[in-house]
Amino acid sequence: MIIASTNDFREAARRKLPKFLFDYIDGGSYDERTLAANVADLSGLALKQRVLRDVSKLDVSTTLFGEPMGMPIALAPVGLTGMYARRGEAQAARAASAFNIPTCLSTVSVCPIDEVARAATRPIWFQLYVLKDRGFMRDMLTWAKQEGASVLVFTVDLVTPGARYRDARSGMSGPFSAQRRLWQAATHPAWAYDVGLMGRPHTLGNVAKVLNRKAGPVGFLGWIAQNFDASITWKDLEWIRDFWAGPMVVKGVLDVDDARSAQGLGVDGLVVSNHGGRQLDGALSTARALPAIADAVGDKLTLLADSGVRTGLDVVRMLALGAKGVLIGRPYAYALAAEGEAGVHKLLTLLKREMEVAMALTGVASIAEIDRSILAS
Repeated sequence: MIIASTNDFREAARRKLPKFLFDYIDGGSYDERTLAANVADLSGLALKQRVLRDVSKLDVSTTLFGEPMGMPIALAPVGLTGMYARRGEAQAARAASAFNIPTCLSTVSVCPIDEVARAATRPIWFQLYVLKDRGFMRDMLTWAKQEGASVLVFTVDLVTPGARYRDARSGMSGPFSAQRRLWQAATHPAWAYDVGLMGRPHTLGNVAKVLNRKAGPVGFLGWIAQNFDASITWKDLEWIRDFWAGPMVVKGVLDVDDARSAQGLGVDGLVVSNHGGRQLDGALSTARALPAIADAVGDKLTLLADSGVRTGLDVVRMLALGAKGVLIGRPYAYALAAEGEAGVHKLLTLLKREMEVAMALTGVASIAEIDRSILAS
């Protein structure tokens, strides 16, 4: 099939992946209303078309946390990425490095930190969950430091997993799930060979090394779910701030008061995010939550955003709402599943070109010029 957009990559991924994997990355929680609102609210933002401005030289580069970046984009932490393509996290990191943008590696990645750090030609970012086992968390942070991770992204909106109906229906969980996954793999032979056979080991590399145990990704997801810490408070994050010397970003903030609490903790940035609509269905879309947070703390913290971004035009919209950078998750997962590293490279080329078109037609020549003035009232 001809691929010209993120939606095309999505369709290619749907055809290639076993259903349980496609639905895991594509789905949201409950009735998926927030998932839909993320896309609709962002894509529905009207922009001012401005003409007769010198946009002959466009610059999409930026700097985040002292790091030069080719675009204001980072690959978001996506769990199980190594099940979408052979050693998927490493392939994605190589593609991102070609554009001088970072990969943020998930705690629950298939490829371990050291493998991904070797694949990247620039420092990776590392994402950590709030877990009951503080020793585990310290070990992960120490390992990330040793491998040169430059930014810690601490996810706080997953104290309990969201109710994801698609997972039960698809075979990721629910009755006879192991048998259903095996059948789906058998009926997708290209994936079964490339990833199922040649992409081993199918452990969650970071957790396997720290716990010195082996199990498949689905089994480890159960361990992670049992170890999310619902008792944690802002005060509990102080030791992480003290332990991690580099930039620290809190991911999963939608509320202004929470944003101010994070600022008081001394973090360097926030990711305004509802976890891609995978947690609290009915929560505000990121596009609706971001402006108020930007007004409250945007001059004190570096704001990033995710959830709902599907195009380079959406990236520009997020920047106009107050973000300094954007994390993309589903789009690169689709591209990775469809065509591996080459697919992610193609997607990033597409996003960059879409950003340039949006900037040219709104009359801005650099990332620094993008603000709410380009939004139509």
